[in-house]
Amino acid sequence: MKKGTPEDPKGLIAEAYRIDGITPGECRTIFLDWALSLPDGSDSRTILAVLVARHEADAPDHPMTAVMREGMQAMTRQGRRGGWRGRPRD
Repeated sequence: MKKGTPEDPKGLIAEAYRIDGITPGECRTIFLDWALSLPDGSDSRTILAVLVARHEADAPDHPMTAVMREGMQAMTRQGRRGGWRGRPRD
């Protein structure tokens, strides 16, 4: 098994960049596996920022870069996204 980095212990993100023709859907699956494998209490926002900084300069148009950027945007949203409890009451 390949040894990764503290931010990517399984090497999943790095490996995604090595796969020719990888699709955005495959990148999302890898991203989810990466996110679920983070230790409890990890600061995923900071870890993801490190990974984006590491990979986006060399591969700005790679689907994994786009998926990680989407993940960062989702983590920075404030407040509720909706639902009946989020709606104003008359």
